[in-house]
Amino acid sequence: MQRFARERQVYFFEEYIPTDHHLPYLEYHPFAGTEVIAVRPRIPHWWDEAQRETALGELLSTLLRLHGVSEPVLWFYSPMMFGIARHVDASALVYDCMDELANFRFAPTRLKALEAELIERADVVFTGGESLYAAKRERHDNIHAFPSSVDVTHFAQARNGLAPAGDLGALPGPRLGFYGVIDERIELSLLEQVARARPNWSLVMVGPLAKIDQSDLPRVPNLHFLGQRSYADLPAYLAGWDVALMPFAINEATRFISPTKTPEYLAAGIPVVSTPITDVVATYGTLDAVKIAATPEEFIAACEAALALKPADWRPAVDEKLASMSWDRTFDQMSQLVDEAMRKDRPVIRLPVMRSSRRRSAYDVVIVGAGFAGSVLAERLAADGGQRVLLCDRRNHIAGNAYDKHDAAGILVHQYGPHIFHTNSEAIVSYLSRFTAWRPYEHRVLAAVGDKRVPMPINRTTLNALYDLNLKCEAEAEAFLRSRAEPIAELFTSKDVVINQVGSELYRTFFEGYTRKQWGLDPSQLDKAVTSRIPTRYTEDDRYFLDTFQAMPLHGYTAMFENMLDHDNIDLALGVDFEDIRADGLAPRTIYTGPIDEYFGHRFGALPYRSLAFRHETLDQRRFQPVAVVNYPDETVPYTRITEYKHLTGQVHRQTSISYEFPQADGDPYYPIPRPENEALYKRYAELADAHPQVSFVGRLATYRYYNMDQVVGQALAHYRRMTVPSDVAVDS
Repeated sequence: MQRFARERQVYFFEEYIPTDHHLPYLEYHPFAGTEVIAVRPRIPHWWDEAQRETALGELLSTLLRLHGVSEPVLWFYSPMMFGIARHVDASALVYDCMDELANFRFAPTRLKALEAELIERADVVFTGGESLYAAKRERHDNIHAFPSSVDVTHFAQARNGLAPAGDLGALPGPRLGFYGVIDERIELSLLEQVARARPNWSLVMVGPLAKIDQSDLPRVPNLHFLGQRSYADLPAYLAGWDVALMPFAINEATRFISPTKTPEYLAAGIPVVSTPITDVVATYGTLDAVKIAATPEEFIAACEAALALKPADWRPAVDEKLASMSWDRTFDQMSQLVDEAMRKDRPVIRLPVMRSSRRRSAYDVVIVGAGFAGSVLAERLAADGGQRVLLCDRRNHIAGNAYDKHDAAGILVHQYGPHIFHTNSEAIVSYLSRFTAWRPYEHRVLAAVGDKRVPMPINRTTLNALYDLNLKCEAEAEAFLRSRAEPIAELFTSKDVVINQVGSELYRTFFEGYTRKQWGLDPSQLDKAVTSRIPTRYTEDDRYFLDTFQAMPLHGYTAMFENMLDHDNIDLALGVDFEDIRADGLAPRTIYTGPIDEYFGHRFGALPYRSLAFRHETLDQRRFQPVAVVNYPDETVPYTRITEYKHLTGQVHRQTSISYEFPQADGDPYYPIPRPENEALYKRYAELADAHPQVSFVGRLATYRYYNMDQVVGQALAHYRRMTVPSDVAVDS
């Protein structure tokens, strides 16, 4: 807070203090050596809860009015304070959730309801550790874990010859110490057993008592409770200890804690012995200096092992870890997130808006279809080739199926289902980066299997969850899948591919129903290429794609296309069917990205496609599901997947928009159906296309292939290169 105070006025509105005065009032107490002002409200002690809350809200308003503060950033450490501040018009609401306070002894009954309201209103949420983040991440769309940082310089004084605190001098060594609040989170019985088992050790507990009484403390001669000490004095106590203790009970109150003292102890150069607190084990458990012990016997043995450590053996690894845990780094990251939250109501900065379409008397080329293939070629021909281009599309917008827009709630959604950009081509990234900045994003998909949500593609986590296993390595996962696989000598169909890899049970669980819904055919009727695209993994890597570049256009796909097509040599004819202008002779050359069979009037019959229908909904909640896409392979569920778009875009909004996806036979063509007879029919059209050299057929629909977005971009760029070199010069495709 001191760093924030250098840029803003910071008032730390503390919990109220009862008073004998008949009127409520505020006390101001500057934090020593900082620019932070502690504001302590005083409330008559005989007032009831409703009177107190009303008075506290009025005192907060008075504070803001007296100091000329308008639209403050409200930063909450406890949901209990939200009740007195919900009326304030804030530029941003920050919920800094350090502990799961509802699990503490004597927690107020209103706490959970107030926290739910605070999370709903908050613009950004911070958690004090990874386990707390995991527990709350689905409740907000802008939540970030900030495990405890450390002021290394302050605590490292204990390494550099600082004299131990005076009240340690009379205590014989070795000394094992703890500082912090002593409450129901401390396992007092553990301390008593350790003290009695090792009477030559001095166990030192520094800190105030909370929610426990002096009479609750164990009475053992070598167990010393010294009371509260100041932050400035802590290095002197650490200088007199040989081992630092974290004797926490394993209970609901400690389930999500991420103790700040762990890095502080290590910065002081002292080894640590802790009970198995989740965040301590996950963050520090691999360090030789941190010993984890669950039982009194294990705890004693861990303390003996810590006493035997030589600093030179463990401090280098500790110092390397601490180097990345400074408060300055935490401040910089938090400050950026708060600044972004303050800008939440400002209009989104969009890339240049296109001018209205206009018609010239003649063009060098007419391009049919304003999706990736058509737009990339339009941009290259106009910007690099200097040609005049008419780009037409029967839809009234650009970007094809990648089109996105803000819905009625102001949430950016993909009108035609989720589009996730991923590629291994640096050249394609470089090209598209001319028209957009990027938001890093790694796509993750879950599959709904009964009441479980498991990663898809199948990985080790999927198998462990489905079969209640504990596969710990790639070899074990591979062996398990091999035991399930049913080898097939020759692979012809999609069903063959899956059963050959993972066997009939997993085939039925994940692929059979989903494929029947998606394609309207049984997997045994589809080419093997359909399921060959879906990998199976032996690791816990739950990313859907493994490409080197995975990101989303920062302002959306439509904005990227707008920038791409903003050129004087490009005219747009949107909402115009090519058939209506085909006979006008507008250009000597045509580039066609629509269905190839449609161009030729379905002369040999229609090529089969699968289409999609979408049901878009906006929900009055921040989060609907834990990842962007959840698949529903059960054939009795009418839709194949649900997409929640805020995962893709990173947008922060109090509501969320989702879409249900329903495959169907009729409608706009989306997916060519890969079957031998369809491929044979396409080849007849391809031969017909060869007889029309003035027309180029580019893209998914024109070549009857399922391409990813980057592949379509690559195909379009390669086609442009072929158009601009002499026919006797070879061009890589």
